[in-house]
Amino acid sequence: MSRQHAHHHEPGPEHGHDHPHPRASLRHRLAHLLTPHSHESAGRVDSALESSARGLRALWVSLAVLGVTALAQAAVVVASGSVALLGDTVHNAADALTAVPLGIAFVLGRRAATRRFTYGYGRAEDLAGVAVVLTIAASAAFAGWTALGRLLDPRPVEHVPAVAVAALVGFAGNEWVARYRIRVGRAIGSAALVADGLHARTDGFTSLAVLLGAGGAALGWRFADPVVGLAITAAIALVLRDAAREVFRRVMDAVDPALVDRAERALARVPGVRGVGELRLRWIGHRLRAEVAVVVDGGATVREAHRIAVDAEHALLHAVPRLTAALVHADPEPVPGETDPHLALAHHAAG
Repeated sequence: MSRQHAHHHEPGPEHGHDHPHPRASLRHRLAHLLTPHSHESAGRVDSALESSARGLRALWVSLAVLGVTALAQAAVVVASGSVALLGDTVHNAADALTAVPLGIAFVLGRRAATRRFTYGYGRAEDLAGVAVVLTIAASAAFAGWTALGRLLDPRPVEHVPAVAVAALVGFAGNEWVARYRIRVGRAIGSAALVADGLHARTDGFTSLAVLLGAGGAALGWRFADPVVGLAITAAIALVLRDAAREVFRRVMDAVDPALVDRAERALARVPGVRGVGELRLRWIGHRLRAEVAVVVDGGATVREAHRIAVDAEHALLHAVPRLTAALVHADPEPVPGETDPHLALAHHAAG
């Protein structure tokens, strides 16, 4: 039995909106015409570059804000000797420096694909996410070690009001950066940037913990500062767990199952698609790619199968956010009593 294929990689201008869709319904055509979109490679590349530019802008702005925050806190640390504030300052500085690997990743991700790196350099962003996780782990270890040392050898905290003000400055700076990074990261689909935003949010709450430590020190409790330092370490460990889980899932090509459901529903509504076979989605940096097999009429010509594959690809690009490319494979519906040779070969290999 012969099979009809309609492979769609990066569609060029010939796969734009000028080709006919005789099988498409009137409603589908109207939605297709009235919805702003672009399926040409140039349009998708421009969108991807814009996303990278937004990510870079978010990184550099947050680097500046956290850098100023950390410098202000460092001056108070030198004057007060507070290990809780020291842990918060180190964590803020580490959070600011994570902008460097992420920035490099965004710049690399804008490079065009080559014959060696055929999918481009988007994976650099996932590697940067690993660097962020390692930075969080290192700051947690340093904060914990310093707080434990001060717990064994307690010392009074000086300039308590200044420590309290520095704690409030740290909270304000980190919360602003967290909101900014998370908003941009979710908008462009960057797990690494979202993880970094969550990191900054935890830093804000640890700054408030420093404020509690300053209050305890003002009341004369010698262990307030190191105890708060250990609490900060525990908070950093919690955000480390969440960030590591998010980055691990992205490295392992995990996607939100809701995206898969959304893609299947969109494909099922395409005229000519009689079934949806294997569907795969994967993140490459902050961009999604799809590979799917759809079942079409076994009597359809190659040209008709190709039209259905084009419609299916368009439906996917409309339905799935941040999807920049799709490969659609059209399988003919098997004739009753006839065995698909590809399935037979697969069963033979499995046996």
